Amino acid sequence: MEPLFLGLDLSTQQLKAVLVREDCSIVHESSVRFDQDLPSYGTENGAIKGPAEGEVTSPVAMWLDAFELLAERMKQAGVEFGAIAAISGAGQQHGSVYWSYQAEEALASLDPTQTLTSQLSPKAFSIPRAPIWQDSSTTRECREIEEAIGGPQNLADISGSRAYERFTGTQIARIRRINVTAYEATARISLVSSFMPSVFLGRIAPIEISDASGMNLMDVITCKWDDRLLDICGGPELRSKLGPEPVPGGSSLGKISPYWTNRWGFSPDCVVAPFTGDNPATVVAFSVPGDALLSLGTSTTFLLSIPPADTPPKRFTTSHLLSHPTTAPDAQIAMLCYKNGALAREQIRDRYADRDWSKYNTLVEGESPGCNGYMGLYFPLPEIIPPGVRGEFFFQTSESAPPVPVNEEDVPHKSQSRMILESQFLSIRSRIAAILPADSPPLQRLVVTGGSSANQTIRQLAADLFNMKVYVSATKEAAGMGGALLAKYAFWKQNGNSEGTFEEMNAMMDDEQLGMKCVAEPREEISKRYEGLIASYTLCEEQVVQKWAQKSVCN
Repeated sequence: MEPLFLGLDLSTQQLKAVLVREDCSIVHESSVRFDQDLPSYGTENGAIKGPAEGEVTSPVAMWLDAFELLAERMKQAGVEFGAIAAISGAGQQHGSVYWSYQAEEALASLDPTQTLTSQLSPKAFSIPRAPIWQDSSTTRECREIEEAIGGPQNLADISGSRAYERFTGTQIARIRRINVTAYEATARISLVSSFMPSVFLGRIAPIEISDASGMNLMDVITCKWDDRLLDICGGPELRSKLGPEPVPGGSSLGKISPYWTNRWGFSPDCVVAPFTGDNPATVVAFSVPGDALLSLGTSTTFLLSIPPADTPPKRFTTSHLLSHPTTAPDAQIAMLCYKNGALAREQIRDRYADRDWSKYNTLVEGESPGCNGYMGLYFPLPEIIPPGVRGEFFFQTSESAPPVPVNEEDVPHKSQSRMILESQFLSIRSRIAAILPADSPPLQRLVVTGGSSANQTIRQLAADLFNMKVYVSATKEAAGMGGALLAKYAFWKQNGNSEGTFEEMNAMMDDEQLGMKCVAEPREEISKRYEGLIASYTLCEEQVVQKWAQKSVCN
């Protein structure tokens, strides 16, 4: 029987499955959408807001029900569970699950004639709703952790990121402060990514290295828990609540529990590998060393695998450094995350192109690169990079003088559809040099994902501005595909390749087998033009930051 590899992705709004063969061709894809398929939980886009300001959670029982419903849909579609040789996957980063002291026993004694939810909820959880990445209720804890560790740069040097409200360390600190009883009743804390394999193993799984680097609790260089950060966020007992040191992706956590073999027909030899976060899983699915990954979804996210360093780049007070799921501590993932992505682009489309992407593309293609010296920076939501900035800012630029601020009415309306793309991409391009070591070879290709990655006009502009060939994948389920590849990697290592690397495994297949297709190539003259605009963009952004800082002081 040909082995199959299952990748699961538990995102904010749905649980998805991607099942692949050894050659990475897709056998089956299916999903469970929380709002539509499990409406009794009352979620909106998979989440529940309140009652506290900024509080956003998801019911853990809903996720358990989703596992059962997904398995049922896979069975109805004819999936042969017994052929699945390994399972891995991805969870939404920064969400956390709080296990009770009854959890281990409950997981170990699951009855295959009953559902997961009936046996685990609520007794296995000290907190029935998991704080997720959308939660912003921990501003106080963010300031406290940065102050206690010596400032945001010190925190970034240790953990890879300054304090963010969605990160798990500050979530734990807030629960410890406002709900002492629940914190004391918590035996173990999982991320969403380690909660998932726990259900398949029948015991609580360790946290995976890459996802652990999004907690403000792990030393991103050593990939070990940092005692100073543990003590600040959760006291001396937090180490035991987190469990063992984080584990690398592609390792084996053990075989699947009898619950899944007896209820659904999985092979008892099915390997359960660590699950990671959705961003690292996307890197695993779509890129190799020398690639960059640009996600053009609701947010704009740029991911880049980089060689190891003794300390994170100083830029990471406003972005992130993550441990790599398959090569840590020998490599990391640099991540630039922008809150204003598709939303900002769509607002400009609606304003100047009658909500029509075809008209929008015509406007972009009808304007010359650099928009005749006009540049616009668009932040409808408070931005992450540069931090906190909100509003629209316009400049007239030239090579011989500093940028001059101008009013919006002075900017040709037909230019703005191109201006927003150029400024979003130039923000990333201006930071790449600060991320990569000076002796790094040129990046080979840019893999684009997310909703806007289907737009050929945007693909071509990205190829020209980044001066890289642009590729897309055959599947839109990036995190699920990354999970399937991690499952395959764990199986491959256990079958005669214990010292093999993830890159060596993938080197056996070409781009077509991995589902990668080149869709745009850079045009030399246009790329040179954009190279000359990087300095102008940087000066414009500096003026925006200064102006915003002055406004904040006045307010």
